[in-house]
Amino acid sequence: MSIENYQIPIGDDVKQTMAIAWLKLGVASLVFAGLFSILLVLSRTPAIQEMIPFTDFFHVALVVHVDLSVLIWFVSFAGVLWSLSSKGAANALDKTAIVLAVLGTVIITVAPFLGVGNPLMNNYIPILDHPLYIGGLMIFAAGMVVQIVRRILSGMPPFSKLLSSPSHANALDVGVYVSAWVALFSILALVASYVLIPASLEGTGFYEILFWGGGHILQFTHTVLLLVAWFWTASACGVDIKLSPKIAVWLFILVVAPVMISPWIYVQYDVLSGEHRLAYTDLMKYGGLASMPLGLAVVWGILTSSRCPEDKKPVKAALLSSIVLFAAGGIIGFMIEGVNVVIPAHYHGSIVGVTLAFMGLAYHLLPVFGFSKPTSKVAHWQPYVYGVGQLLHIIGLAWSGGYGVQRKTAGAAQGLENFPEIAGMALMGAGGAISIVGGILFVVVMIKAFMRPTQND
Repeated sequence: MSIENYQIPIGDDVKQTMAIAWLKLGVASLVFAGLFSILLVLSRTPAIQEMIPFTDFFHVALVVHVDLSVLIWFVSFAGVLWSLSSKGAANALDKTAIVLAVLGTVIITVAPFLGVGNPLMNNYIPILDHPLYIGGLMIFAAGMVVQIVRRILSGMPPFSKLLSSPSHANALDVGVYVSAWVALFSILALVASYVLIPASLEGTGFYEILFWGGGHILQFTHTVLLLVAWFWTASACGVDIKLSPKIAVWLFILVVAPVMISPWIYVQYDVLSGEHRLAYTDLMKYGGLASMPLGLAVVWGILTSSRCPEDKKPVKAALLSSIVLFAAGGIIGFMIEGVNVVIPAHYHGSIVGVTLAFMGLAYHLLPVFGFSKPTSKVAHWQPYVYGVGQLLHIIGLAWSGGYGVQRKTAGAAQGLENFPEIAGMALMGAGGAISIVGGILFVVVMIKAFMRPTQND
């Protein structure tokens, strides 16, 4: 079995240009998310939090940080993969998509500095309830939809070929293709929720219901693309994944199969009902287990493979860190009871697992796109610094959540009175600070690579 073939073939120069544009947008979103995250960590760290007078801005920063570091970054990297795997040369749809996405991101980023406030801390896509910010989100979403449609319309290998003798590249192509369909399902779920929500519902309650179904569905897009990144980066590191492409094709389809239940949820339960919310919670909680076979195949390949090539150590570091964080987030998800900081511990683990997978694939793609290889010691240790910091962060959150510390609070509102919860949140703060350093290092490595095209590499 040729292990190098678990990758998506890189197409023409114009298509690469589109993918590079999405990658640069994703990196830019992390730059600004990092700036907002500094305020977040400081505003929740014991002793330091009393020195920050603008707790109100904590919520504004939290909204923008989440939207930049999760929505914009994840969708931008999905744009990289959707662009690369689209059939045929890049066209007007590709260019329209990236222009809309960039414009939307700029509006989202600058809005707080133009006096836009009124943060609403609903799940999945928290917002600043202001026409400018909402407009920015809608423009970015339009770019996302255009890229999704472009990827879907370009098709995938004939089904007969997938049944008979798919290649390793076909398997990853199927993963990217079905991820686009799932992303489209998430948009349709959002539209369905909008239509079904009573006109009398406003504020946080409105947006909580609006994004609930689509937000849960979109997590399956992130998960399947994480698995694509794991397979691709593992193969690049010389890992022999002992899984036939034919089985891999069906397992990628299995990962997104639970999403097919979503129309039934809308038909069966009112969008305002607790049953609707619980159905989507269970869909993600138990449907997410469908990713385990592909994940275990990668882990087994890592355990049974030889040493990684020297120039791929940063890629391997990101892969290993991603697996640990994603697994930790999944395990913590089964520990959630009530509304406390165990919830952000769960999704921070899962989110950072996806982020690290994309970081590793970004490192691998840099020389493919004509930029210098990230072979420095900084690049090698960056995923470990970021990963360890985030692991401490979620352990601190999970520990404090066990003592009842509430989520989405800051300062005195956290109610930190006893040593256990203080220690847990202190660990959270320390881990957050370390992870910020790791995030900054990633941005530095990427920007340096962007500024140094490959010469004679």
